Amino acid sequence: MPNLRELRSRIKSIESTSRVTKALQMIAAAKMKKAQDKVLDGRSYSEKLNAIIGNVYQSNPEIFSLNSEDGSNKNLVLLVTPDRGLCGALVSNVLKETSNFIDSIDADYEIRVIGKKGTSFISKIVDKYESFKVSDMPTFEEVSPITSSISNDINIEGFTKVFIIYTEFISTAVQKPKVKQLLPVEIDFNNNEKVNNEFLYEPDIDKVSQALIPRYIETSIFNSILDSVASEHSARLVAMQNATENANELKQDLTLDLNKARQQQVTSEILDIVGGALALEE
Repeated sequence: MPNLRELRSRIKSIESTSRVTKALQMIAAAKMKKAQDKVLDGRSYSEKLNAIIGNVYQSNPEIFSLNSEDGSNKNLVLLVTPDRGLCGALVSNVLKETSNFIDSIDADYEIRVIGKKGTSFISKIVDKYESFKVSDMPTFEEVSPITSSISNDINIEGFTKVFIIYTEFISTAVQKPKVKQLLPVEIDFNNNEKVNNEFLYEPDIDKVSQALIPRYIETSIFNSILDSVASEHSARLVAMQNATENANELKQDLTLDLNKARQQQVTSEILDIVGGALALEE
């Protein structure tokens, strides 16, 4: 059993760690609700936009096809990750999904990264990439320059396919890495609510699509960022809550060991005193 000084030192260290994890838990809880609300609001808009996209795609699928001008087969991969850790296995899961997906790509590809964790990971894999940074509570105005830049790259570079890899927010306790094909558009034809609506296009379908496709790209990227942010705060809340509980349990165990050690020390001292008194009587 460790001595009293070691036990007191370990208890003090665990108390300090517990205060830090508790503070991080409270910060994550304050940000989580707002981030989750933004995700749900963004999904409502995205569903309406996808309804229009589905209708346009059914009547004019060629509008959404991507053809490289030089005939090459080149893909664009957009990776969205947090800037910080301390959120359980969230970062490692999305990076593992990214690594597996990149290994499965047969064509040439370029990478755009949002988030420090993804940038650090991608820098070890490829030499050429472009990275961006957003705040922990992004707005559309903040993200708009990034989404516009990526949308312009898609038009200029002539990518045949565009993918987004991010962490999809499902609930406070569940977040899953997801690979979404952004272009060519993948339409869920089993969802009649999305594709069986009648629309009138003014002035014409070509001009509508010219405005619609960039908006679809920017909205999809923005929603993936919102999902990633909400997942980060939710995962950090759960991770820090578990860490705080574990620290408190460990503190209780060490306090029990400390009391036992003190009791053993006091008992030993009493026995020494009694033994000395008996020796003097003899």
